[in-house]
Amino acid sequence: MMPTNTRSVTVPNDLQSPRAKLVYLALVSAGEATTTELQNRFGLSKLTLLPILRSLVAKGLVRRTERGYHCR
Repeated sequence: MMPTNTRSVTVPNDLQSPRAKLVYLALVSAGEATTTELQNRFGLSKLTLLPILRSLVAKGLVRRTERGYHCR
């Protein structure tokens, strides 16, 4: 039997939007992603994605990096 690496992730209670939750979990999983990577992964437009990312940054859950966005 192969060992699996599992990690329990708790989504912050103040994230109400399903899309915000998905983006947050994607960043937790990936560690860091560009806007384009997130767009491709979820099929979201920049007009939809950027306000979600700004909201996550404002809540202190994500930070903007030179490469993209990083989950804290």
